[in-house]
Amino acid sequence: MQETPFCLRVGHRLPCSMSDSNTTDFTNPSTFILLGIPGLEAAHAWISIPFFAIYAIAILGNSTILFIVKREPRLHGPMYYFLCMLAVSDLVLSTSIVPKTLSIFWFNSRETDFSACLTQMYFIHCFSAMESGIFVVMALDRYVAICNPLRHSTTLTNCVVSKIGLAVVLRGGMLALPFPFLARRWPYCTTNIIPQSHCEHIAVVKLACADIHISSYYGLVVVFSVIGLDVSFIAMSYTQILRAIFSLPTKDAWLKTFGTCGSHLCVILAFYIPGLFSFLTYQFGHNVPLHFHVLMANMYLLLPPMLNPIVYGVRTEEIRGRLHQLFIHKGT
Repeated sequence: MQETPFCLRVGHRLPCSMSDSNTTDFTNPSTFILLGIPGLEAAHAWISIPFFAIYAIAILGNSTILFIVKREPRLHGPMYYFLCMLAVSDLVLSTSIVPKTLSIFWFNSRETDFSACLTQMYFIHCFSAMESGIFVVMALDRYVAICNPLRHSTTLTNCVVSKIGLAVVLRGGMLALPFPFLARRWPYCTTNIIPQSHCEHIAVVKLACADIHISSYYGLVVVFSVIGLDVSFIAMSYTQILRAIFSLPTKDAWLKTFGTCGSHLCVILAFYIPGLFSFLTYQFGHNVPLHFHVLMANMYLLLPPMLNPIVYGVRTEEIRGRLHQLFIHKGT
């Protein structure tokens, strides 16, 4: 006698009336299988090398920034507080993704518990939104420092910085909270295989045998509201900054300030453009090769944590000087 197919709803096994005749009964419906990078399984060992290198640089760079700012009282100011927030966000974001990805590449450890998948999903979306918010407040800090330098210390006091930081954290946490709850409420009965290296919201809910329009619409609203508002504020800030740069009296000052702001903008674009591409590909890009899409989805989450400490930290004169002092002291 043929067994009746069942759906997966976390903690329950329900008859899957809405599935087709090919629906299977999961042996362990509380887990998902992550494929890594579909189509490039044979190259996983080689692909793991740049992944590990990016992660190692991100951990070392961001930890170094936190260590230097903590030890150097002169760096206890708004710009460096925001830089520390960015470093913490980068550490959490990269650590929530890379260890599991490397375990897939190295040990073929593809199985992930459903609760662990939802937790990873929350951390990815929460700290991505936080990172975007931090880019906004750092652009605001640069705007005040360059366009209104005399008012910088009175405008961005420690109290104001604390309130801004709290607002950034709360916004990221609240915007990401519906993602795991929406994913948990759907029944899953067609497959438990996620063609990704991490639990991205849309990649998970697309496995549901239910109408997931609520999840899709909420994802669109979050992406376009966060990216739309944040990019608009960043663009306005840097427009005013560039106007101030072009009015500088000497060419050396112009080139130095423009070079710093240009590198900042490159890091910001490296975060937003691949992220927007990845999300739109999930929604509409059915002809994009899957392995290319998965690589882009990883790059927008992993490249900024590696680049941020280099661009915002090492290129900052005070941090670079402190690093130099540490190495000289170690050598002597």
